[in-house]
Amino acid sequence: MSNLDQALAQAIERYRQARPVSERIHAEAMRALPGGNTRSVLFFPPFPPAMARGDGCWLWDADGHRYLDALGEFTAGLYGHSEPAIRAAITEALAGGLSLSSHTAREGALALELQRRFPSMELLRFTNSGTEANLMALATATAHTGRRKVLVFKGGYHGGVLAFAGGGSPVNVPADWIVARYNDLDDVQARVAPHRGELAAILVEPLLGSGGCIPGDPAFLLGLRALADETGALLILDEVMTSRLSFGGRQALLGLRPDLTTLGKYFGGGLSFGAFGGRADLLQRFDPRASGALQHAGTFNNNVLTMAAGMAGLTQVLTAGRLQALNDRGDALRERLNALLASRGVALQFTGLGSLMTMHPVAGAIRSADDLAAADDRVKALVFFELLARGVFMARRGFVALSLPFGEAECDLLASTLDEVVTHCRAVLPGRG
Repeated sequence: MSNLDQALAQAIERYRQARPVSERIHAEAMRALPGGNTRSVLFFPPFPPAMARGDGCWLWDADGHRYLDALGEFTAGLYGHSEPAIRAAITEALAGGLSLSSHTAREGALALELQRRFPSMELLRFTNSGTEANLMALATATAHTGRRKVLVFKGGYHGGVLAFAGGGSPVNVPADWIVARYNDLDDVQARVAPHRGELAAILVEPLLGSGGCIPGDPAFLLGLRALADETGALLILDEVMTSRLSFGGRQALLGLRPDLTTLGKYFGGGLSFGAFGGRADLLQRFDPRASGALQHAGTFNNNVLTMAAGMAGLTQVLTAGRLQALNDRGDALRERLNALLASRGVALQFTGLGSLMTMHPVAGAIRSADDLAAADDRVKALVFFELLARGVFMARRGFVALSLPFGEAECDLLASTLDEVVTHCRAVLPGRG
């Protein structure tokens, strides 16, 4: 066993021994859930912590451990835990009844607020998740164009059945996928060339989120806009994660107008939510007053709790100034962490934009998923468990998403704790060479 393997095994065993209640909860769940799990991304061996409560940007597990929440529910927890304005809105909505079997005033108000932030969404519709939003956007594109081929990118993630790590997933929905390299227009052109008249849509994240927080080059993303125009395909911008990078998402920062945009995560105030929208001529096809209108059902698309929580968050909490400050804080933190890692001479780095970042055990430039092929996952695991032992919680894969309550003091704590971990583990971490 190598020194790295030994250090990792010891860290995992310390983790297990310190969490008997979480282990017991996980064992009980395995009686009904495969692997005790119903959301794959949350699991890591030997078992994940059973979280009991949250407050602000802090979490407590069932064993009584307190953590700085640097994960932010994979971007959905932008408001932190138990934001007062959102709690009040949910309580008020509850008093009026949960399932009202019809339209309410809340859905139109929330839609108008989203439209104000994302002008490219001339009309829009709600779903229950970002996955559903992307599925409906793709369905819209195929119905509109009469074509079936869809350009996506290796490392891209658009939901549980639209995942392209390693090129694709066995449980992806069946479609005629063309999988190209991110940030590489030459590769895109070569792969699309034989199918230019068959391309229905280009589905892209303006920053690979689950794929490692790899920013899309502006020239690359604008090149995809041009390709969609040339081929008659629709450009679908998945802003489920990147919508938080500015008041109008990354499309506003780039001056990029997609045909369709998909949203999700925090727009429901922490409850289940998704939305797809874009050009009016595309979305008008869902107008139920029209003959032959496209169908889009969903019992909880306009559920009153999500509508109330989403509206409260957007109108009472998430001002443009607060969002900008959070992203500025994230940029400064990422630069600070990378400077720290460079000064310690370890082959670790954080990539990302604003309040989104991911840690990678590689030293070179990272522009696509291919640049992560040589990454040693054991290094990520060791740093993860050592941070967890010191009260910092991020994703097992190294992903970090800051929430609004995550301030300068918390940035200091994260940086100092990472420094402590790197110093402690320096002998087994890879050097920069």
